[in-house]
Amino acid sequence: MTAVGGAAGEAPAAPCRLDQAGRPPLRRAAGLLRSGETHAWRWGARVAVLLPLAGLLFAVVVLAVKAYPAVRVNGGTFFTGSGFKIGSTYAVTTHTAGVAHPKGSFYGAWPLIAGTLQTSVIAVAVALPVSIGCAFALTERLPAFISRPLGFAIELLAGVPSVVLGLWGVLTFGPWLARTLYPFLADHLPNVPVLDFFKGTVGHGEGLLTGGLVLSLMIVPIITATTADLFRQVPVLPKEGGEALGMTDVEVAHKITLRWVRSGIIGATALGLGRALGETMAIVLTVGAIFRLAPNAYSPMSTIAAAIATQLDSALTDGTGFAVASYAELALVLAVISVLVNLLARWIVRRTSHLGAPVGRAA
Repeated sequence: MTAVGGAAGEAPAAPCRLDQAGRPPLRRAAGLLRSGETHAWRWGARVAVLLPLAGLLFAVVVLAVKAYPAVRVNGGTFFTGSGFKIGSTYAVTTHTAGVAHPKGSFYGAWPLIAGTLQTSVIAVAVALPVSIGCAFALTERLPAFISRPLGFAIELLAGVPSVVLGLWGVLTFGPWLARTLYPFLADHLPNVPVLDFFKGTVGHGEGLLTGGLVLSLMIVPIITATTADLFRQVPVLPKEGGEALGMTDVEVAHKITLRWVRSGIIGATALGLGRALGETMAIVLTVGAIFRLAPNAYSPMSTIAAAIATQLDSALTDGTGFAVASYAELALVLAVISVLVNLLARWIVRRTSHLGAPVGRAA
């Protein structure tokens, strides 16, 4: 006779235990495992987000602490004065505001600040239209079998070390400009006060304009790659609608494509400008290391990053540490400029992004 709950001679099967929610143990364990993975992922993502901010804050705080003695002594003349003089390291050390420094030391960063802004403005002014034109050609005009290798070559240019471009600029590009383009600009530009800056002694190709043009070549891949990706995201229907209404290719590009992605282009330009502001080796090689305001576009000068790279060794000879503190203040100024540029770009993007797509708006 068969036993109840099983075969003849077999013990009845043990009932499956359920948790309070009515789930089997294996399902409950899997749920706990997924919950733990989700918890770990959330914390990992939070840490990953905070790490760049922590690094930036750490760098700024260290610079501020290191530069504090120089800030107390240099005061406002640091931003308006000209010339970095370490002073006499053999004379008796003097004290100002409780800070020891060599006698005769003076630090004025205005030529370096101006040089940084000048080279960056030249770089962006040249690179932005070139990058937009390259992006249009890669996405709108050239066939795929041509645009793909060209796009890869442009992106590959972003990986070329800056010292290589700097050597090319000082040995080949700069002398070629001094023989061909610079004499034409110096002799044939109209007598307009704004253009007088491009008149004067041409030199041998090492100077402000050469440095700005080399910087523009360095940031073209950044702006071009980002802008090309933005152009590919523009819907086809608005462009075809513009063409159906009789718009030319230039009008479609200006009134539809560019307006559709202008916020992204501003962000890409800010990325390129940040690269230009902090560039060091290419600037050292192409503009020189002279702490002065450039009298014309062809004169050697220097920037903040170039000055720190070339003069930090000599600053270490100051036993009081005041020279190093002054260069730390200079680095802090560069960091503040970079942050302000990015904040300005974000503000512009915020002001323009709420306008939305250009379809249906007046030109």
